[in-house]
Amino acid sequence: MRKFSQQQLMQFLYDEASPILKMAIDKAMLSDAELQKEIKLLRRTQKQLDDLKQKPLNPSKKVIDAIMEYAKQTAPKKG
Repeated sequence: MRKFSQQQLMQFLYDEASPILKMAIDKAMLSDAELQKEIKLLRRTQKQLDDLKQKPLNPSKKVIDAIMEYAKQTAPKKG
């Protein structure tokens, strides 16, 4: 059983693996339940990260007010 590095698995996951590496991982997954589990977990994590990227940030009014107050206090004084 061949072990793959995290870098190799990430290349596979993001379709950046060489054809030889992709074929080796695909073949290994046919008989390696641990590798199947690891790829499944990495894919789930990838999806969660992609979902986070798509959500717009909506800061609360409290945060916006705090930023505005800080800006007022630190702005250079005119005059």
